[in-house]
Amino acid sequence: MIPHEKEMVERLKDEPFALLGINSDGDRESLNKILAENGITWRQAVEGSTNGPIATRWNVSGWPTIYILDHEGRIRARDLRDAEMEKKVVELLNEMKSAR
Repeated sequence: MIPHEKEMVERLKDEPFALLGINSDGDRESLNKILAENGITWRQAVEGSTNGPIATRWNVSGWPTIYILDHEGRIRARDLRDAEMEKKVVELLNEMKSAR
C-alpha cells in the first residue's frame, strides 16, 4: 500500500489534494522513525493508540482505515486501496474542477 501512496502523492503534487495519516504507533519520536524508514512524506497526526480521540470520532475499528473526502469535506468512499483509491481521488478532483 505505501509504495502506491508514495507514487500517488507524487503524481498529484500539483493538484488540490492531500493525503493525511493518523498514526497510532506510539509517540512522535517513534512515528518519525517509521516515516523515515518508509520514505513517507505526507502529513501525519500522532494518535498514540487505536482508542484515541481521532479514531473514536471517525469510528475507526480497524487499521488501516481510509476515508476519501471531497473538496467540501464529505466522506465519499471508505477503505479503497491502491488503484481504486487513486481512481476515486481523480474522479473527485475532476468533479470539483467541473463544478467551478
